[in-house]
Amino acid sequence: MSTETPFPAFDRRSFLGAGLALSAGALVGADRKAPVAGGLVLEEASIEYLQGGLAAGRWTSADLVRRYQARIRALDRSGPKLNSVIELNPEAPAIAQALDAERKAGKLRGPLHGIPVLIKDNIDTADRMKTTAGSLALAEAPAPREDAFIVVKLREAGAVILGKTNLSEWANLRSTRSSSGWSGRGGQTRNPYALDRSPSGSSSGSAAAAAASFCTAAVGTETDGSVVSPANANGLVGLKPTVGLLSRRGIIPISHTQDTAGPMTRTVRDAALLLGALAGSDPKDPATREADARREVDYTRFLAKDGLQGARIGVVKNLLGVHAHVDAVILPALEALRAQGASLVEVELKSAAYDDAEFEVLLYEFKADLNAYLEGRGGPVKDLTTLMAFNEQRRQEEMPFFGQELLLQAQAKGPLTDAVYLKALDTCAQARRDITGLLEKHQLQALVGPTGGPAWLIDHVNGDSSSLSFSSPAAVAGCPHITVPAGFAFGLPVGLSFVGGPWQEGPCSGWPSPSSRPPGCGARQSSRPPPPFPVDIHSGPPHPGPFPTGASMNRALLALLFAAASVAALAQTKPAPAPAPKPAAPAAKPAAPAPAAKPNGALLANKDSKTYHRADCKTAAKIKEANRASFASAAEAGKAGYKACKVCKP
Repeated sequence: MSTETPFPAFDRRSFLGAGLALSAGALVGADRKAPVAGGLVLEEASIEYLQGGLAAGRWTSADLVRRYQARIRALDRSGPKLNSVIELNPEAPAIAQALDAERKAGKLRGPLHGIPVLIKDNIDTADRMKTTAGSLALAEAPAPREDAFIVVKLREAGAVILGKTNLSEWANLRSTRSSSGWSGRGGQTRNPYALDRSPSGSSSGSAAAAAASFCTAAVGTETDGSVVSPANANGLVGLKPTVGLLSRRGIIPISHTQDTAGPMTRTVRDAALLLGALAGSDPKDPATREADARREVDYTRFLAKDGLQGARIGVVKNLLGVHAHVDAVILPALEALRAQGASLVEVELKSAAYDDAEFEVLLYEFKADLNAYLEGRGGPVKDLTTLMAFNEQRRQEEMPFFGQELLLQAQAKGPLTDAVYLKALDTCAQARRDITGLLEKHQLQALVGPTGGPAWLIDHVNGDSSSLSFSSPAAVAGCPHITVPAGFAFGLPVGLSFVGGPWQEGPCSGWPSPSSRPPGCGARQSSRPPPPFPVDIHSGPPHPGPFPTGASMNRALLALLFAAASVAALAQTKPAPAPAPKPAAPAAKPAAPAPAAKPNGALLANKDSKTYHRADCKTAAKIKEANRASFASAAEAGKAGYKACKVCKP
């Protein structure tokens, strides 16, 4: 080994950082300035922006596909080499042309018509692309016989499947020392905010690709954290919906109890539009039997700019004080929520009681569910046994850094009738009781806390090293969880999470509307600065810490506020009415009551007396559950024949 000391005036890290920054900057700058197709700018482009150009004839869907493919070649395959897209769809140009022809003929399928979308490489497509979960074991397997149900929904909505994204192999259920974003087929995906940092996982490629504007929106999948964690690490909006809102048929499984797909986008509005296209009942997935009845036709309707007035939000205090740099971002965000009229109530929510049980459930269900998938798929790899044998035969390619300990543990499990499995499943039911119990006990509309810590360094020797996570409670409970960008720590994104009760996707997110966007922002409609592709945190441009408040409030904080703005409407969605309010726990620094002329949040109504009340009205607290109704506004209550309470005068 050489002991030669480098010449002091030459800093290799700075040199590499400057070189990559310049090349990436030139490529991105070219994308911004290129006089192509009516001034099309892809970086940070939203669905609404692209649809505006499509409607006006400034560009076509075929133009979008060509430009995204060029951007992927420039920044994913070359330049910074994010390695996020595992395969481009060779049929995408033709599909886009066909959708352009439909538009010209006056046929529009909806807000996704002609919009390019990337999907994770564990989602079946019956086309010329492969579906492999990142494993070489499925690279030569027969193509799936049919599209995954959510792919059918995307195609029906007019989306163009642009390609598939890399992932943590087998959705990160392979080794105890795995590296998020690494797969035998796809290699290592990198974080566009610092190339030596992990994109997290397992929806690593979907997150990095969406963050780098390689698509308009992406689809990831989650069992526990695989949507929200990479969204947090890459500065995205990530939505893990209620288990059962989206079909899992045709998605390479881990757990039928916890698996779901979910949107990964740069804006909350885009997440709403994508969720609307994906949601719905599938006769072949029993978990979705209520989806059609529970889903919203339009999730964008949940915008309410002043919806935080009078809202009660539970701050999960055990997630604070864990990471100082995260606190420096999250605490100002919480104060911003309070400044908008929300009351913040400290609560505790821990997963220790069911962490071990969750792991048991995942191992049992992974064996059963994956074996069933592989048997139906066909090919030489028919089950876990033949999969592990393949990995041993191709050890240099499949296991150069870490092994397959979790596959071995899953293989050792028995059938789903085992008492150990059934007991673990019963223990995991505590997660939903914990969340709904807190919401009911404290009259909360949502729980909030940091999604996780900043992205850690990629380490193929020791594996992942995340220090903070809020994913497990909602994952095990099957409840909705949305993360939105809150700010930066040393240039690395940090997200704020909102968790609600079952089927509360819309109000828990509080989708933003076009009016939330500052004038003149053009295509730049996302909630965070775009990634600069630096080599490390020392090479990139300075980023803000927590997003600023007050008069200088930028789009980032606005998006955060609008993401929370409608949480007070949780009680008005389609699920059965929530239990009657109980006395509220003291709130830290309670906000002033909402002005009487502007009622917001839940209006609780008595079916017997036909009166409605503010949630904080003493009379409302006495309404029996059987007689309880709720409304989003005084106007809605009036239309239903209810009169205002004379005491609280909402």
